[in-house]
Amino acid sequence: MLKRTMKVACFALFAAALALPFASCRRQDDGYVVRIGVYQPLTGANAAGGTLELAGVLLAHEMQPYVYINGTRHEVQLFIEDNRSDRVEAPLVVERLISHHRVHMILGTWGSSMAIPGGEVLRGRIPAIALSATNPMVTLGNPWYFRVCFIDPFQGQVMANFAFNNLGARTAVLVQEITNDYSVGLNSFFADAFRQLTGNPNAILSTLNYSTGDTDFTAQVTQILSLNPDVVFAPGNFTESALVIRQARDLGITTPFLGGDTWETPEFVLVGADRVEGAIFSTKFAAEFAGNPIAVDFVNTYRARNNRDPATVTALGFDGYFVALEAIARAGTLDPHRLRESLEETYFVGATGTTIFNEHGDAEKGAFIKEVVNGQFVFRYFIDP
Repeated sequence: MLKRTMKVACFALFAAALALPFASCRRQDDGYVVRIGVYQPLTGANAAGGTLELAGVLLAHEMQPYVYINGTRHEVQLFIEDNRSDRVEAPLVVERLISHHRVHMILGTWGSSMAIPGGEVLRGRIPAIALSATNPMVTLGNPWYFRVCFIDPFQGQVMANFAFNNLGARTAVLVQEITNDYSVGLNSFFADAFRQLTGNPNAILSTLNYSTGDTDFTAQVTQILSLNPDVVFAPGNFTESALVIRQARDLGITTPFLGGDTWETPEFVLVGADRVEGAIFSTKFAAEFAGNPIAVDFVNTYRARNNRDPATVTALGFDGYFVALEAIARAGTLDPHRLRESLEETYFVGATGTTIFNEHGDAEKGAFIKEVVNGQFVFRYFIDP
């Protein structure tokens, strides 16, 4: 009954926020300010992803810049910090949000490599919601970190199944960004699932490494050419991944390239140009599946403003903000321990579907398979968890 009540209340709050003129949403609030921190890579190698994710949070905040706690309306303020795409800077930024800005909850960050060290600072202090970080270590053993997206063991299995069943692949080469926890972890989960599907312990012909910021992949693509695999699985940052594919195509390699959700940024196509045509990846959202009032309003609002569909991480940023507000309203207090407990009770239906956290604080959601077609990310399949 509680979950159903909160679901209805959330829809009502969201509908009210959309119905009110924006100016009226900014009227004087009756209570204290609720402070939500956001840490994202807004500069550096991952800036495009962080900017897209932040856009979802900002849109949600614009639609509803307040929350009711025990019947009293309170203004919500955002405190945004740049972690510079740096795993060393990330925990420093989280500390600044907690100690200096005195935030009550944190949203972010894009990139598991930043989220994992950032999460260490949260323990026992305030809760946080990761929006798109998929490595299991983000939340594992850390009851103060939640996430509104699926995790990499599922994503790796989805792509292994797609390679085996849809493409008929029986051999694969892995290309991994060795300095990126997301890339290394996702490659490992894909490899385990692919070996099991093929029944061949040698189905992974080779694992080729590179580092974040590399631009010359001659050695890696030359090995791919010589090994002639059925597929190449190469999840990593959008820039380096696009360069790998581009240089492989320039060498005459026609093998299908598969990846993960980080590829869904405009920069992937901008860097890769027509060479990334046909690249296939898993992701967490498709506008075609906007099947509830919140999702429809989100997609229509974003399209009207930007003349394109929202990116997956934008939708996740949007949902994460409303999950935070719902938890704050349900808790009836800003006590961090009660906020953490309230997040455990989450039942939210938003842009990316239903968010319910399991015992690890992870949302269990389906995956969407997309393909680059004429420079656009085109939905192909939905895989239910």
